[in-house]
Amino acid sequence: MSEISSKQALAAASAAYITWGFLPPFLAALQPASPLEILAHRIVWSFVLVLLALLLLRGGWGWLRSSVFTRRALPSLLAASALIGTNWLIYIWAVNNQHVVEASLGYFINPLVIVLLGVLLFGERLSRGAQIGGAIVLVGVLIISAGSWQGLGISLALAVSFGLYGVVKKRSQLTALQGLLVESAFLTPLALPYLLWLGPAGQFGHNTGLTVLLVMAGAVTALPLWFFAVAAPRLQFGVLGVLQYVSPTIQFLLGITFFGEHVSLSYWIGLVGVWIGSAIYLVMTIRSHQQPEALEPT
Repeated sequence: MSEISSKQALAAASAAYITWGFLPPFLAALQPASPLEILAHRIVWSFVLVLLALLLLRGGWGWLRSSVFTRRALPSLLAASALIGTNWLIYIWAVNNQHVVEASLGYFINPLVIVLLGVLLFGERLSRGAQIGGAIVLVGVLIISAGSWQGLGISLALAVSFGLYGVVKKRSQLTALQGLLVESAFLTPLALPYLLWLGPAGQFGHNTGLTVLLVMAGAVTALPLWFFAVAAPRLQFGVLGVLQYVSPTIQFLLGITFFGEHVSLSYWIGLVGVWIGSAIYLVMTIRSHQQPEALEPT
């Protein structure tokens, strides 16, 4: 990984965000499997794939004792597993029930939810520009909520569940793949019995194409995370900040084109507010990271 150039890192990060952006058509192709069945397959096959990857890397397993099975780490990792499982289930349900636009809005809002949680839980401070950007996003969300409370609920559920997931992962000592292995391992004892219980009533094994896609759900989950884990340490904060909006932008465009979802005028107005506010927040955050830190008075 140390030999990866900045261009290769950018390509890896772009591949991760683009893959996440085009996830809705893949999930839609898994129907008529139910959202819960899709989630169970995503969990089980992610666990199998990541376990094989870590076995091939031969990195040792000492990290399980030092970073997982401790009194401090275990509750947080269990909470992370529950939150990411909830987030995945909401997202799958939203895609398969024609709410792709609302799902994309959730991930536009998510960075600012994380900022808000940082302020409330960790005492982090916002610059004046970031406060203005956040206020504009809030106005946009309120405009959207005036026309569609149900749709806003999906957006906020995705944003908050993933934001809280980030909070509990903040102090994790695990790499991205280690974290995914642990979280899928904690969820597999729930997912696998459910799939066995479904048996012939499930979609697995009845159609070759659909069966292959259900198995591929593990790769679609794990590979973008691997790309991101490779790229993130090698890219500037500003580059990652811009790229994080690639996925919801693709998802939104797919929602109004591929899925043919209707977007009302009030939703467009509110969404423009979310875009403008997010852009202001992003620019101000990048500037604050580029400026040299001032020396504290002695």
